[in-house]
Amino acid sequence: MDLSLTREQRAVRDAFAALFGKQATPQRVRSAEPTGFDLLLWRHYADIGALGIGVPSDCGGGDGGLLELALVAEEAGRRLAPIPVAETAAAARVLGRLREKELLVPVLSGSVIVSLATQPGSATRQWLIDGAIADAVLALDGDSLVYMNRPDGLSKTAHRNLGGLPLAQWLTPGAITVLAEGSEARSIFDTAIDEVRVLRAAALVGLASEAVAIGSRYAIVREAFGQPIGMYQAVAHPFADAVTGLDGAQLLVRKACWALDSARDDAGALAAMAFVFAAETAYQAATHSLHVHGGYGFMEEYDIQLYYRRAKAWAAAFADPRRELLTVADRRFGPETTEGR
Repeated sequence: MDLSLTREQRAVRDAFAALFGKQATPQRVRSAEPTGFDLLLWRHYADIGALGIGVPSDCGGGDGGLLELALVAEEAGRRLAPIPVAETAAAARVLGRLREKELLVPVLSGSVIVSLATQPGSATRQWLIDGAIADAVLALDGDSLVYMNRPDGLSKTAHRNLGGLPLAQWLTPGAITVLAEGSEARSIFDTAIDEVRVLRAAALVGLASEAVAIGSRYAIVREAFGQPIGMYQAVAHPFADAVTGLDGAQLLVRKACWALDSARDDAGALAAMAFVFAAETAYQAATHSLHVHGGYGFMEEYDIQLYYRRAKAWAAAFADPRRELLTVADRRFGPETTEGR
């Protein structure tokens, strides 16, 4: 197993690093917070073919794998890009697997935003991570995988949240199309949710990496008792721990990508591990970096507070990382039973 990047994958990473570095500045991130969405960035994102990277070529996509999508998500996380990445990518891959070419055409062009209801059950009974901006969502309702259009007249207003996410609820159903039923529907949905786990983990890795960079730069220029505060072990050592954790989180993400694309038996466990470890690493890194700034870290003028808030919100909006440990345990050791007690 070789998890090093190919030349093409490095090119993908560099291209999106350039895009987000230019189009997802801290000022743009702040401006997008009321809705959690930057339309101009979304158009640039769609124009370079990002929405079709993980979709089969016979459906109009780029035939890429989950790792290519994870590289995009990591760079989006590094700049806190205010556009939907994880759920929309997973939804597009679902439509590609089902060969829903007619539905995919507007999705790949960016004119229709299709997201994923990340909990089983009706989309009207859960918070939708992209609910304020999505035109449709895919949901597992009972034994049916459905495509639900946005209800008529629903306002595109996000529920206020510290992470600047486009959270919303659709309390009434829109027009519904059944895409798959039975075991096929459940299998496709479960795979999509694991892909969201991995892509959210990748975004958190990017977030954590930049949070460490912001804190490290501040620790170099901020002085106390005649020397930079970065010279003190209480400041430097947690940054070193964060860098070590980031290496491990990135490795887990890439291994989970390989396992999911290879349909390995341990793919589900690795996806859950990657999400949990990346979420914990990102929160610890952002927390230390914020506290290194002292009281300034809590002020809106400083960029680190943007990272600190999202380190918690991006994970919690999908699933509580501590509860996800139960998913890891079930997938690694089997579900809990009462036999033999």
